Amino acid sequence: MGQGDTEIQPAATAGDPKDSRRRGAVVAALMLAMALAALDSTIVSTAVPQIVGDLGGFSVFSWLFSGYLLAVTVSLPVYGKLSDTFGRKPVLIAGAALFLLGSLLCAVAWNMGSLIAFRIVQGLGGGALQGTVQTLAADLYPLKERPKIQSKLSTVWAVSAVAGPGVGGLLVAYADWRWIFLVNLPVGALALWLIARHLHEPKRDSPARRPRVDWAGALTVFACGGVLLTALVQGGVAWPWLSAPSLALFGTGLALVAVVVLVERRAAEPIIPGWVWRRRTIAAVNLALGALGLLMVAPTVFLPTYAQSVLGLAPVAAGFVLTIWTLSWPVSAALSQHVYRRIGFRNTAMLGMGAAALILFAFPFLPYPGRAWQPTLLMLLLGAALGLFQLPLIIGVQSTVVWSERGTTTASVLFCRQTGQTIGAALFGAVANGVLSARLGGASDLDSVTRALDSGAGSEPLRRAIADAVHAVYLGAAGAAALAFVVLLVLAPRKFPVITE
Repeated sequence: MGQGDTEIQPAATAGDPKDSRRRGAVVAALMLAMALAALDSTIVSTAVPQIVGDLGGFSVFSWLFSGYLLAVTVSLPVYGKLSDTFGRKPVLIAGAALFLLGSLLCAVAWNMGSLIAFRIVQGLGGGALQGTVQTLAADLYPLKERPKIQSKLSTVWAVSAVAGPGVGGLLVAYADWRWIFLVNLPVGALALWLIARHLHEPKRDSPARRPRVDWAGALTVFACGGVLLTALVQGGVAWPWLSAPSLALFGTGLALVAVVVLVERRAAEPIIPGWVWRRRTIAAVNLALGALGLLMVAPTVFLPTYAQSVLGLAPVAAGFVLTIWTLSWPVSAALSQHVYRRIGFRNTAMLGMGAAALILFAFPFLPYPGRAWQPTLLMLLLGAALGLFQLPLIIGVQSTVVWSERGTTTASVLFCRQTGQTIGAALFGAVANGVLSARLGGASDLDSVTRALDSGAGSEPLRRAIADAVHAVYLGAAGAAALAFVVLLVLAPRKFPVITE
């Protein structure tokens, strides 16, 4: 291994069933922790009508999701650096405890403002769960065996996407919306107990000087990310893009970018070290995963509307059209090892993203209005293509760094993907609304058009306008896929500089 690289214990050794059981317990804990984060958005979305009916605050309820997403995204780099400095175990335990505290507070919220604030607390814990679990997955297994744990984590996301709405619906129907947060407590408590009992990190050589935490960098990263992401999330929704609030937020965010660069250059142990972008492999993967986040907005945000408004499907059937890709994604990810061991990480990812670009480009050519099996088939193929893209890049980039850099590297990859999704939501939302305005001859947005369609007002012109808007979004997503392909082709090395273990 590279100098300073120390694998997490327990690493199962041949003929040592005790270590194997211990590692199995840790993997179970990681899957439970990941399930908490994966279930969060899907299970909460089903309870929004009941939450609004109980607490009010309809005009700001979208912040239940936006606030959580912002907190997760801006905290990822901080937790990545902390896990490299102090170890994975304390960061994961602290993050899980913060997530559970936020869940408990959400369950006792007395109005929408308090619930949004507590969701942000939840998100600050969720950032530690997502980043540290992915880092530990690489620590627990050598390169040859990492597809095992990654396929298990991918399966957790797939099951959560399918089961989340159903679980949330049952809790709301037969209990109370507050139980969607309370159910996190026993699951999280079990994960915490397993981590505390079975995860043992070996003592590393003490550094010559005491580690210094870049708190100034952490605060500026929080502030900068929060301001810019708020501008992207709320622009075109809460206020027009060129309005005073939007321009003020973007101006403040750009000024804070300069502050972050200045602070991080002077820091002894920066939260976002410069090597994250100076190394070709990491920079290429960051940009490619950012493009992945961008293109994922097309199916996750716009496909359910297309399925209901254009195809005329019921909400449950429309949800199935979307969730079908969560079945092929983990299967493809698990099988990707057989491909990248033959042709390499970069070429495997390019193969997957090239296929994804063609699939996304094919969507606008579906017949109008079409049949449900047609977009369902494309989504099934898209999941398989993206499984072939994402997993090799994550495993590959984690294998190019030593233990003391793995948390920061993993966090940077996840941060870029989350940021890409936020940018994609803003960008493609503007594209869809622009197409609707052009087709309908006036200022229109997707929400108002779908509401009008539900009321039966001019259904056919509106339905065609929605189809054209979603087609334009899918063409944009195909462009994002092509961008990821070009980034890997031009920037990523043909062979990742893997550290031999």
